This record gives sequence, C-alpha cells and structure tokens, in this order.
Amino acid sequence: MVFFSASLLPRVLAPLAVSALLLLSACGDIGTRGPATGTTEPSLPDQVVLKPAKFSDLADWSQDDLLAAKPALTRSCDRLTGQDDTRPVGPNGQGGKVADWRVGCTAIAQASTTPALKQALESHFQPFEVSGRDGRQGLFTGYYEAELRGARRAGGVFQTPLYRRPEDLISVDLVDWRADWRGQRIAGRVVEGRLRPYADRKAIEAGSLRGRGLELVWVDDPIDAFFLQIQGSGRVILPDGQVMRVGFASQNGQAYVPIGRVLADRGAIPRDEVSMQSIRAWLSANPKEAAEVMNTNPSFVFFRELSGDGPLGAQGVALTPGRSLAIDPSFMPLGAPVWLELEDVPGEGSKTGPVRRLVVAQDTGGAIRGPVRGDLFWGYGDVAADRAGRMKAKGRYFLLLPRGAAPVG
Repeated sequence: MVFFSASLLPRVLAPLAVSALLLLSACGDIGTRGPATGTTEPSLPDQVVLKPAKFSDLADWSQDDLLAAKPALTRSCDRLTGQDDTRPVGPNGQGGKVADWRVGCTAIAQASTTPALKQALESHFQPFEVSGRDGRQGLFTGYYEAELRGARRAGGVFQTPLYRRPEDLISVDLVDWRADWRGQRIAGRVVEGRLRPYADRKAIEAGSLRGRGLELVWVDDPIDAFFLQIQGSGRVILPDGQVMRVGFASQNGQAYVPIGRVLADRGAIPRDEVSMQSIRAWLSANPKEAAEVMNTNPSFVFFRELSGDGPLGAQGVALTPGRSLAIDPSFMPLGAPVWLELEDVPGEGSKTGPVRRLVVAQDTGGAIRGPVRGDLFWGYGDVAADRAGRMKAKGRYFLLLPRGAAPVG
C-alpha cells in the first residue's frame, strides 16, 4: 500500500496560499476549470492511499467498450512520452517516470480492437484502488462544453464581455519552490514589489478591467458567461453563423465559492434540489438579485480563442466526451488511465444508472479537490449539458500505472 500526503503551506504564507482541499458541499455547483486558488488553509492535510488490485477487482472490466477510450489514451500517451525519460509523472513521482510509460503506450497505440486493447492494458499496467482520509468513496460531478451567442464587437444585446488574460496577472506554481507544493498555485499582481491579490469578480464586473482592450468577445447573457467560467470552455455562435471556440486561459487567484451552496444557505433553493438547472432557473427568475449572488463567487476566469480540436484539458490535449476526467493533480497524475465505478449517473430523461468505464485523467477543476473526486466531461450540446448539470454521483476509482514503475511515497 502506497501513501502520498498533500503538505500544508507554512502559516507565514497563508495569505497567499492555495487550499490543499477546496471543499465542495453536496449542493455545490460544478468546479471551474483551471487551478484552485484561495486563502483558506485546511486544518488537516489529506492523503491518497494506493492499494494494489487485480483487473478482476474492477467491476464489469470485461464489459466496457475499451476502444472508445483509445482516443483519450493515445492523446495522453503522446503528451507524456513527448517528454524527457527522467521526468517524474504525477505528484511526487506517483506515476513513476516518463520512461516507465513508453512500452505500455506503444502497446496501446498498436491495439486496434477492444480485446487487443484489453490485453495491452492488462499486460503493461497495474490497477491501484484509490482512497483518502474519508475512504474510497467520493463525489463525482459532470461538465460540458457550453454554447453561447456573441459578437466580436459590443452592440445591441451583446454587452457582456469575456476577457483575455490581463498582462499584469502573475500566476505562480509553487512546486517551483518546493516539491511538496505540487498542484498548488497562487495568482495576483505586483504592487510596489509585492504580490497582491488580483481584482475579484465584483470589481471586474464593476469595470476594473475596462479600457484595457482585454475583451475577447461579447455575449448576450451574463448568466451564460458565468456558467461558461464554471465549465471552462465553450463555443460562441457569432451573428454570421461562424463558431468561435474559447477555452480557459487563466484565473484571478481568488477562491472558488459554489453559488449553489450560497442559494441553499439562503433558503432560495432546497438543498437536495440544487443542480445547474435549478441554479440557472433561479438566476433567470430573479434578475435583480442575480448579479449579487454571482458576485459571491470571487473567482473569475479569463479565456483565449482556440483553434483545432478541443476543448483542451489541463494536460493540454483535446478532451473526449465520456472518457475524459478532471481530477485533483495534487493527488492524481494527469494523463493516467482511470477505471471509474459510479452509481446513479444521469441518463436520458429521468433515468439514472451505474457507470463502469475506462477514462483518462486529462483535466483539473477549481472545486475538484481531494484524492477521490472527479468531474466527468460529457461533450457538447443539450444532452451533454443536461447530464452534466444533474450529475452528483457517489463512486470510486482505480488508478492504472505502468507495471515496473516505482512510485515514490
């Protein structure tokens, strides 16, 4: 059994520290893409425990259409194996070194049928059951690629800007200072030689960035813009019918606050009825209060225009609907295959059911914190939005690492 611990930052750095666990209550909304930052220091560090398992321990392993996961597997393999052999994979070298992945990735690339891919995975990878301080069960939500209507110039109904990353926004990856701070980041701006917090959502919405030429595109609905920041990527339909794809560029460094929790605490939405759909409906029905509620989440996301395949995850590869998973990179290695076992996942209409499938850890999220926590990407369109918005499933997962890799505890 292998243990990995997420170390706390020293208290002297607490005003600038990211939280090792940005807790999401059961009524919280989906986590914003990109790194989680904030000023809340947890009382205790969490840890991930990896317990060696057999493929026969994976429920319905032989029933999954593994070939459907091959695009995700090969994209992540290409990304991993394009690096130096000695580079550690995952937090504290949890996934061994890049060299450990080459044989398995080659076998995956050569597999052209589900049985062949199954054989490649079983021959070259070892499953580990993942658990944390709260055990092996965790919360799994969903996200999707949003659709908005917009224009490259303000005018008419297009009055809500999506902003590019400001040039004075400084993002700091703390692993550059200490290895045990991997996955933790801060962001801000330099004032008189010191890093200070960047403007929060309320200040930005009030106009703190106006006049700087940072507007990427203008959309027709501030609620759509807010939810785009939660999803992290989307397609903006322009007046001439052209599609502009936008993706996460950076975040202002402020802590992510789920407004679903805010609305439940205020009694606006029953706690057990909070979902993306119910939050959106409440905001639309209460326009005078909507801006104030959205501003209770100080986190603000900046975008960039994308070209080619997408949307892109935190690993820098295009996501695959139903096969890409956002994880906490403080505990799990980006690019690794993951066997997912979930209960009560939304299906068509009001149906729910279990999900047993191979996915790949290719993305992160501001509210995706902890050893057993995930956000499943559902793709683009109304069906994807519906499933993602209603998903709040309990489950567990197994991490697949190359046989022969030597994780460092």
